[in-house]
Amino acid sequence: MNIFVSNINFRTRQESLEELFSNYGDVESAHIITDRETGRSRGFGFVEMPNDDEANAAIEALNGKEFEEKELNVSQARPREERRPRANFDGPRGYGRGPRGGYGRDNRRSYGEGHGGYGHDARGRYDDNDGYGREDRY
Repeated sequence: MNIFVSNINFRTRQESLEELFSNYGDVESAHIITDRETGRSRGFGFVEMPNDDEANAAIEALNGKEFEEKELNVSQARPREERRPRANFDGPRGYGRGPRGGYGRDNRRSYGEGHGGYGHDARGRYDDNDGYGREDRY
């Protein structure tokens, strides 16, 4: 059975999580999820236990238990859902990269079709329009 564990202390290591669950039966694996860029723990992980009775005993005993200064949330893991592909923001009307897009330097346009806001003019200077067609020069 795959077990989901959340609210894990950021300093907790996989070995200590595996040791905690091994008190309730055989542990196949323990894995703490980390951030791709920083390598820092994201505060949750998964423990795989081959025996369902032992896994259920561990869930019941450890859910709400304090471990390394944090109260754990332990439950049976749900199957991973299929995710849609992410949108490509590099297109001509994307967020900040196209002729009409986003926060870019597009001939005094900003926020899509833009009438003011926080844009830049054609030379890259800050545009002081307040979004209502009025210009305040300081």
